[in-house]
Amino acid sequence: MAPSTTVPSASAIEVPETLLKKRKQNEKAREERLVAASAARKASKAKRKVIFKRAESYVKEYLNKEKEEIRLKRTARTAGDFYVPAQPKVYFVVRIRGINEIAPKPRKILQLLRLLQINNGIFVKATRATQQMLRLVEPYITYGEPNLKSVRELIYKRGYGKVDKQRIPLTNNAVIETALGKFDILCVEDLVHEIITAGPNFKQASNFLWPFKLSNPTGGWRTRKFKHYVQGGDFGDREVNINKLIRQMN
Repeated sequence: MAPSTTVPSASAIEVPETLLKKRKQNEKAREERLVAASAARKASKAKRKVIFKRAESYVKEYLNKEKEEIRLKRTARTAGDFYVPAQPKVYFVVRIRGINEIAPKPRKILQLLRLLQINNGIFVKATRATQQMLRLVEPYITYGEPNLKSVRELIYKRGYGKVDKQRIPLTNNAVIETALGKFDILCVEDLVHEIITAGPNFKQASNFLWPFKLSNPTGGWRTRKFKHYVQGGDFGDREVNINKLIRQMN
């Protein structure tokens, strides 16, 4: 006969009720987490499809616009006329001058434009009001009409969003969707499209983007930085030539 032992076997030990409850709770929480993760994966997959379709439609739209412009230029040339391109819808504005000796009015306009530091850049809609504002602060800024490539490069490379008054990098479409989802802007391509076309939610999209912090242009500024661009300087309206400056500063 085996000697009796005082140590009870595993089956003889009764598990405390609190521990059993805790185990049940943990199991339930784990199941809920798995269900939520599965649902999130499905939703993410569906969203990705929507985003891809939108991106494709935008590419088609941009190509059609480009082809139409080429067609109009050719038609004008054959008819012996001049093709006059449409007025710009959006300006990209860069501050090129510091804070010394600025009159109160231009200082206030630069604050309204959110251009608080040198080499800061923002997108503004080209309206009569903004053009008048830009004219008043012209000696402190340079601006022009950005193309699709410039807008896309700026947002992808230097894009930061304003979330709860904080500067958050646009590393994920979720950042954009959280802030601008109610305006049907779900991803970076939606944001680029809204900016380049000056869409109905341009104001919200532009305000969401934190002012771009650009570098000094490669090769430096021109010799006389504080002369107008047409006089060999840097400030003022440089129209489509702003794209060259964006490449140098981005």
